[in-house]
Order: sequence, then C-alpha cells, then structure tokens
Amino acid sequence: MSREHRLTQVFITLADTLVAEFDLVDFLGMLAEATVELLDVDAAGLMLADDHGVLHVMASSDDQAELLELFELQQNEGPCPECFRTGVPVVNVDLADWPDFASAAAAGGYVSAHALPLRLRGQVIGAMNLFRSNPTPLTEEDAALGQALADMATIGLLHERELRGQQELAGQLQHALDSRVVIEQAKGMLAERAGVSLPDAFTAMRSYARGRGCGLTSVAHGVLDGTLQTSALLTR
Repeated sequence: MSREHRLTQVFITLADTLVAEFDLVDFLGMLAEATVELLDVDAAGLMLADDHGVLHVMASSDDQAELLELFELQQNEGPCPECFRTGVPVVNVDLADWPDFASAAAAGGYVSAHALPLRLRGQVIGAMNLFRSNPTPLTEEDAALGQALADMATIGLLHERELRGQQELAGQLQHALDSRVVIEQAKGMLAERAGVSLPDAFTAMRSYARGRGCGLTSVAHGVLDGTLQTSALLTR
C-alpha cells in the first residue's frame, strides 16, 4: 500500500468519530501508531488536557514512549508540556534546554524529540509527542504531515464532543483514563494466560476489536470478566 493510500485511510478514520461505540483510547492509539507508520519517527504519544488544563497521557505507540511521556508530566518539562503551553510546534530543538528530560530520553534510546499541538484556531486540547532514535532533524514535510494528522484528530474530537453534549464532555476524559486502566489490566491478564508478550497481547485485543467493529475497552472488559475466551483473541 502506498503512503498516499494509507494516509487517505487514516484521515477518513480520524474524521469518523461519530460512531455508536466511539472509544477515545482506541482512537488516540490508532493515531499514535499511524503517526509512526507515516512519519520518519520511532515512537509517538498523545496527551489531552482535562477541564482544568491538566495534561494526561492518553496513548502511545509503545511502552517506552509512554514512560517518557509520564516523565515529562511528572517533571513538567520537555517538548510536549512546552508545546501545550505555547500552542505552537516544538520541532528540532536542543534537548539540552531540558537536561533531566534529555537524560531520560537517552536512557530510553531516543536522542531527539518533538511535539505538535492538538489545536483548532485558538483552542489547544493537547499535544502529540514524536520521538526519534537518531539526531537527524525532522523534515519540514514530516512536521507538516504530523501537524495535519494532529489537526484532523482535533477537529474530529471537538466535533464529537459538540454533538454528544457538554454534560458528557465533563466525564469523557475521566472515562478514557478509566478505560486505559481496564485495557492495561486486560493486557496483562491475556499475556499471562496465553504466554505471550504484553505488546502481542495488546495487538491481539486491538485486532479483535477492529475486526468486530467494537471498542477496545469492551474487548478488555470481556477479557477481565471471562466472557471473551483467550482462544477467540489469539486464533484469528
């Protein structure tokens, strides 16, 4: 599949948030994975802000990227918090400006990091991290494409929030955070039961969800309560 064809698929998916069983965690996870696939980056992660402007890690393309994102929030330093505060891209900057973050990134195998805002006009709802294992600058083309993906996701999320109403918006982020806990628990349980790695367990759950057209969180609940058998997830 060409990059152009795949990009078209991703944009359609990002625009289609008005499904009956919209799953915010799955939506952002897809965005992180697609970003790594389409851009010359090794990992990506997404943060969203709650009603008080506090950022939360919502999705990442791998566990190492998630740990680094959590470090950014704990230390309140790094490209993603900076990007969220200013609302402008943080691309090809010297990580020495954040020495603690630079050390943590290097320990995780990354030597460069960038961030793009999730924004629509003056409203910034989060930021997307991009991590690379080499110091080569991010190209203008990749930066522009990454921003286009972030912009499309933001439009979809805000449209979904608007149509579902402000009352639901108040609890949407907390529901997504709770869903992440459920998904992590199910991933660990499935990995232990099937004797597979955590990434493989997550891939099996995600593939099952997308193949059945259901939410990843629903699949996770099925794993935890025993209504979804291990064999159904791993023999596809």
